[in-house]
Amino acid sequence: MSARRFERLLCVAATLSCMAAAQADGNTLVYCSEGNPESLNPQRILSGTARNATTTTIYDRLVDFQPGTTKVVPALAESWTVSPDQKTYEFTLRRGVKFHSTAFFKPSRDFNADDVLFSFNRQLKTDHPFHMVGGGNYQYFQGMGMDKLIVSISRVDDYKIRIVLNKPEAPFLANLAMPFMSILSAEYGAQLQQAGRAADIDMQAIGTGPYAFKSYQQDSTIRYVAHPQHWRGKPQVQNLVFAITPDASVRLQKLRKGECQIAVSPAPADLPLIKQDQRLVLAEQDGMNIGYLAMNVEKPPFNNPLVRRAIAHALNKQSYIDAIYLGNARQAINPYPSTMWAYNDQVRTYSYDPAKAKALLAQAGFKDGFRTTLWTLPVSRPYNPNGRKMGEMMQADLAKVGIKVELTSYDWGTYLDKVKRGEHEMVQLGWTGDNGDPDNFLYTLLSCDSVTRGSNNSRYCKGDFNALISKARTTDDLAARTEMYRKALAVLSEDVPIVPIAHSKVFRALSSRVVGYKMNPFDMDYFSALGLKDR
Repeated sequence: MSARRFERLLCVAATLSCMAAAQADGNTLVYCSEGNPESLNPQRILSGTARNATTTTIYDRLVDFQPGTTKVVPALAESWTVSPDQKTYEFTLRRGVKFHSTAFFKPSRDFNADDVLFSFNRQLKTDHPFHMVGGGNYQYFQGMGMDKLIVSISRVDDYKIRIVLNKPEAPFLANLAMPFMSILSAEYGAQLQQAGRAADIDMQAIGTGPYAFKSYQQDSTIRYVAHPQHWRGKPQVQNLVFAITPDASVRLQKLRKGECQIAVSPAPADLPLIKQDQRLVLAEQDGMNIGYLAMNVEKPPFNNPLVRRAIAHALNKQSYIDAIYLGNARQAINPYPSTMWAYNDQVRTYSYDPAKAKALLAQAGFKDGFRTTLWTLPVSRPYNPNGRKMGEMMQADLAKVGIKVELTSYDWGTYLDKVKRGEHEMVQLGWTGDNGDPDNFLYTLLSCDSVTRGSNNSRYCKGDFNALISKARTTDDLAARTEMYRKALAVLSEDVPIVPIAHSKVFRALSSRVVGYKMNPFDMDYFSALGLKDR
């Protein structure tokens, strides 16, 4: 037997042992996740996979969202004030908040203002000792323009900080509740820097959250243990295990065997089975999400809006919804669903029309079509449960109008990294809202700021569109913001840098033993309030 095969067998044995222990241990909750997190620091992540592995486990923020809602509530900041010009925020910090004590770090003090400055300035200041750790790329912070918005962050005293903005920013408070504004330990950072191990801050994580990080084995498990001194109280379940399980059918098998108690993103075809199984519970809600096809407008022929319109007409979106989502989604017109304010259905739309697609291609100078590549999503996400199958259907649709498509994919982390670098031509991706504001879709996914530093996967930068979404951020007048976003959506529909495909329902499959579970509009799971009933 080869050494490599022996190592694999040991890994499998260890995983099975872990799952068997989880079945027997009523104080362990196993969460079947769909992939590896790209980091254990929310400042450096983009995927929903990583948000669940970090944001509601290891870390807290100054403010948070009330569970199940988009309402901003106090967290590490117990109160705040805003100046009349809406450019200065002062936060009074909560006292007595404890950082995690682990095998690799023992804190000597409680959370205070120094930790807030350390966490925020790492992203803001290029001369911060940790700014370049990991490459200096903070896609949310930079892509949302926070580095341009924030003038300064200062320490008033141990338990008060002041943030000064260069202009009013309507969604600023809600943005502070997002994962990338999580609070790290300045003391831990100093310890790592002194030891020459600064990079460990992003993978051997320390926070103040309800669960402390214990260990991570890629493609297998992440382990956490309850933080006994969490400021909201100790979690009900002592041990939390993420079982990394990319295949949706395998996640369901594990759930039915009792090897995990929550499974993310069950396959649409399995939903009836889950509903029929009395040992399981299916939680569902309309998702605040978008699944889309992005075309890299920096690369010919996708720099031609006629080509992009042709592709939009060539794609049979309803067939994808029928075959892949099994009807558990709605066709998308805007980059966000109609449940959000500032939705606009009075824009240019693209019905399935191969003849019109061919005519547009001929007008663009591609009468005989062209060759290109399409990257298919490598993990199942609520906004796209089966990227490969959707890719094959898109490939067939585009072949009908003369566009010959080669399909390709990569592991999740590589996929995101290569897209960030703009190496793709066409790519499947999606987004789940982080704060309930249209800005989180339009600015994050389509602004000029987010082309090279954020999540603008089409690399679209259009002056009139960018001016509208930028101006909309500077007022809290809801009617004025709504009008600006509606105008921006009209511009976007003419340019069509992305083809919105679907807004999907979001599902979780749970063991009937789980108590206290509440779905979240941002597709994040909160664990501290969960308990397990005896069998």
